[in-house]
Amino acid sequence: MAIDQAIMNSGVLLNAGGVMGGYSTGLTVITIPQVIMLMIGLFFIYLAVAKKYEPLLLLPLAFGIIIANIPGANLSAYDVFESAGQTRPGLLNFLYGGIMNVIYPPLIFLCIGSMTDFGPLISNPKTAFIGLGGQLGIFVAFAGAFLLLGHGAWLTSLIPGFDGFSAGQAASIGIIGSSDGPTSIFAASRMAPEILSTVAIAAFSYMALVPFIQPPIMRWLTNDKERKIVMPAPRNVSQKKKIIFPIIITLVVLLLVPAAGALVGMFMLGNLIRESGVTGRYLETLQNAFLNILTLLVALSIGSSATADKFLTTTTIIVIILGLIAFVSGTIGGVLIAKLLCKTSGGKINPLIGNSGVSAMPMAARISQKLGQQYNSQNHLLMHAMGPIVSSTVFSAVVAGIFIALFS
Repeated sequence: MAIDQAIMNSGVLLNAGGVMGGYSTGLTVITIPQVIMLMIGLFFIYLAVAKKYEPLLLLPLAFGIIIANIPGANLSAYDVFESAGQTRPGLLNFLYGGIMNVIYPPLIFLCIGSMTDFGPLISNPKTAFIGLGGQLGIFVAFAGAFLLLGHGAWLTSLIPGFDGFSAGQAASIGIIGSSDGPTSIFAASRMAPEILSTVAIAAFSYMALVPFIQPPIMRWLTNDKERKIVMPAPRNVSQKKKIIFPIIITLVVLLLVPAAGALVGMFMLGNLIRESGVTGRYLETLQNAFLNILTLLVALSIGSSATADKFLTTTTIIVIILGLIAFVSGTIGGVLIAKLLCKTSGGKINPLIGNSGVSAMPMAARISQKLGQQYNSQNHLLMHAMGPIVSSTVFSAVVAGIFIALFS
């Protein structure tokens, strides 16, 4: 009773699923869907801790899912507090504002840019085509979602409880094929915020599952001779070229696709800070503390938005299926372009770097290196794979900008 009275005297009303003006235990009102979400969160924690699958992302994301689905805790991204006739955001609602106001993704790109070496791409520009091939996943998923566009689509009518996607939702689902979490968040927050949590969780989950999804595809599409190709070390690129490169890319992309400016601009600024050689303090902060803080905030915010009522829907199942198709298609597209380059170069390019046509940085490059070493101990593909990855990151940001301009 003392607790009840204290809460009532505070004048604070908890809404969005909380207890209105009183106190209760969540055990008495928890629902089966909420229990399912708690189990999903615990499973993600298992993957992060026991299997070490992208723990920096999955651990806070999983915990966000758990606390958001405990009734009465008011720790979801949608909870606000009302006091004395005024509304203020709750903790997770406030942090989620960084997602909805498109703050976190560009800042993450700033940090990623500070860690990116464009040297391999500049020294071997042909590998940019592999990154272009990796965009196949975006358009395959977009086409699949487009077939379910609107309530009148014939496929939509075959799915019980599903009203179809909007054009913005279809485009947001397509961007999952970029295999880039910040880009997926950026696009969905601008075009389809109502499915943002589903899109983001699908993107991050498939990034964590890169070691399982990509190797079978890479083996299927390449032969033993191709896998053993040894690529010479990338040639050195001068600092002058590395400084000029991000400036030129920024001017070209922003003039052609202004809607991609937030991502590409921050990405190239981070890279310029890296290559300039005069901003060491910025570089150290961006590569470590700032990136860690942003990763924590993004993962926790996305997890807290995955409440049972919004996540456990037919739409979520379809998005997850299309996301998997997108990721697989992007990997296939990258490997096929790498095989084409292998033939046109007279066998100088190992097609195993084709999986890095998707911008799952740096995990995809590590897979290229690991698989290459399995077939030839003289293979050192890590730096060669970084060329396609960084080009894919830029291409996917450009595609996201085009989609936003068309469907936002």
